[in-house]
Amino acid sequence: MRFDEIRLHEIFSSMQNRFIAVIGDVMLDRYIWGKVTRISPEAPVPVIDVTSESNHLGGASNVALNIRSMGAVPVLFGVVGRDSNANELRGIFENEKIITDFLVEDPSRPTTVKTRIIAGSQHVARIDYEDRQQIGDDITQKVIDRLENHIASINSIILQDYNKGVVGPTLIRQVIELAKKHHIPVLVDPKYNNFFEYQGVAVFKPNRKETEDALKVRLGDENSFTEAARTLRGRLHCKHVLLTLGELGMLLLEDDGSVTRVATRARKVADVSGAGDTVIATLAVAMASGASMVEAAHIANFAGGLVCEEVGIVPVDRDTLYDAALGKLGVLD
Repeated sequence: MRFDEIRLHEIFSSMQNRFIAVIGDVMLDRYIWGKVTRISPEAPVPVIDVTSESNHLGGASNVALNIRSMGAVPVLFGVVGRDSNANELRGIFENEKIITDFLVEDPSRPTTVKTRIIAGSQHVARIDYEDRQQIGDDITQKVIDRLENHIASINSIILQDYNKGVVGPTLIRQVIELAKKHHIPVLVDPKYNNFFEYQGVAVFKPNRKETEDALKVRLGDENSFTEAARTLRGRLHCKHVLLTLGELGMLLLEDDGSVTRVATRARKVADVSGAGDTVIATLAVAMASGASMVEAAHIANFAGGLVCEEVGIVPVDRDTLYDAALGKLGVLD
């Protein structure tokens, strides 16, 4: 397929003031940068002389940031602890103009933090501070209540699961029922634990490894990609399956059975971190802005390629994506 400039402009100019709900695992990504100058005398491990630290939005928070960068309005629903890390997250949200009114505070669990230690260009270790137990029924109900109270203003919903305990069967079922009642599409970025709970959603977007693990198959060629997508659609009764395949791009299976292959758009891959977040965020924003499923998949794929060219987890903004799209062969194709 091809976009002409008029159609591309039409979609991108409609992105403002689209309200996209993100429901999932809110995280703080912390980076500790340093250099190795010696080996510890206490154990055969490097000693990192810290040169800087930085905090960033991770998990569902990063999806919200990508939505904001596309010019739309993220409405973030999740759970944080009653701790300094939650305060740090709220400070970043405020700087990024992301509303935090719909976050539920659970004093019984910590705010999820992933700390990456990087020496030079080498990722040395990651430290996870989290509680992966399922949130209680009372906390789940608070999330649902806040969603229900604001559902009338929402254009689409993203369920963003990282297996950190916020997204569970009860929450999934109630969100989907509520969305259907209000005719709001639900897009899903799944993980293994709840993989087949997402019955009847609009878009199911697993990656290759998640699909292999869930179906217990190996995906090695075009036929296997297509069959896996058909199997998922049959088991989930969803409208569309968008299978992301890393350097091989994407495969889209639509509700009418048609299959579209979308080639990768990264010119030079520097870091794949956060690419999945960018894809699901861009997909939701594009669909809410009037793009067809095929158009939205192409735009999201291009956005994922752009962030892979950057080091670290960075969002792609609407103007950068639009300019890059026009600059690549004049149009997206």
